[in-house]
Amino acid sequence: MPIAFANPVGLPEVPLYRQVAVATGSRTVFVAGQVSWDADGRLVGEGDLAAQIVQCYRNVATALAEVGATFADVADLTMFVAGWTPDQMPLVVDGMARAADALGSVPVAPASLIGVAALDVPEHLVELKVTAVLA
Repeated sequence: MPIAFANPVGLPEVPLYRQVAVATGSRTVFVAGQVSWDADGRLVGEGDLAAQIVQCYRNVATALAEVGATFADVADLTMFVAGWTPDQMPLVVDGMARAADALGSVPVAPASLIGVAALDVPEHLVELKVTAVLA
């Protein structure tokens, strides 16, 4: 496997992700930010942050599969949440758990959650961007 994950001593362990990824593969895959559109461009999960997170993960899985990658190849993940407030964290965790149930797994790669004022359209509550590394 081209990616090794670590939680260095002196940094907190976060159950949702690891603090460090070391990639030794030779192909880097950059997936554009994915929103909660289905294949036909229709919104999935209107007004439901957790449901939109699930669709974002599904879209990332589809993009990765196109190039022969899986979530095991993800070295970095960034989640952008429109209008973020810390009280939304249970919805994020719920969405990630539902995505893992639906897809079999989600990345444990180093991750960032960034609150933003808005995304491309008002109906989108979340956008997910990943970088993967393949051998």
